Amino acid sequence: MTLTEYGRVRPVDRTRTLFGQVMWYVAATAGLFALGAYLGRNLGYGVAIVCYLLAFACLIGMRFAVRSSAGLSVALLFGFGLLMGLAVAPTLVYYAGADPQALWQAGAATALFVAGFGAAGYATRRDLSWVGRACFWALLALIAFGIVLIFVQIPGGPLIYSVLGLVIFAGFTMVDFRRLRRSTGLDTAPFIAASIFLDVLNVFLFFLQIFDRRRD
Repeated sequence: MTLTEYGRVRPVDRTRTLFGQVMWYVAATAGLFALGAYLGRNLGYGVAIVCYLLAFACLIGMRFAVRSSAGLSVALLFGFGLLMGLAVAPTLVYYAGADPQALWQAGAATALFVAGFGAAGYATRRDLSWVGRACFWALLALIAFGIVLIFVQIPGGPLIYSVLGLVIFAGFTMVDFRRLRRSTGLDTAPFIAASIFLDVLNVFLFFLQIFDRRRD
């Protein structure tokens, strides 16, 4: 093998290693999320809100830890997954009692959605940075729309909110998987895994609202 060939192979190998590492982190985080959802099945919504805040504190901490301590960033990622499970537990328990079919439908739809848009993002060679910026501003607008829905009853508002959310996170999913392909540093694995996990979780929650038959 020549030096030129060796130089061409190494980035591909690093990308594959990073892909495997990120997917392992996503799977472990999802497992801890499930554990948190089980442990928090009797929690009230007040405690769930506190868990939400602590979970996002873990995300903020990861931004500082990812460059200084790989072990700490992984620990914060796993803590984030567990806390998000505790935070979402009351919502999942509610659906399990009121409309359990929506849970597995949302889960199946999420798997297909993330697989499709993730593969598209990973396969493309185009620069998707503009998609990420557009989705960020669209997400802020969606949050504002959600606040409006709290105070103003709009016909079909929740469904519109969920569909728009799926469009936005289709973009985020493509961007995150594109970033996964372009990155080669293993120190970025925990943060990319957190981004992908958030994509999966938000898509799942949007599908839950869409499949909720109590809207009918």
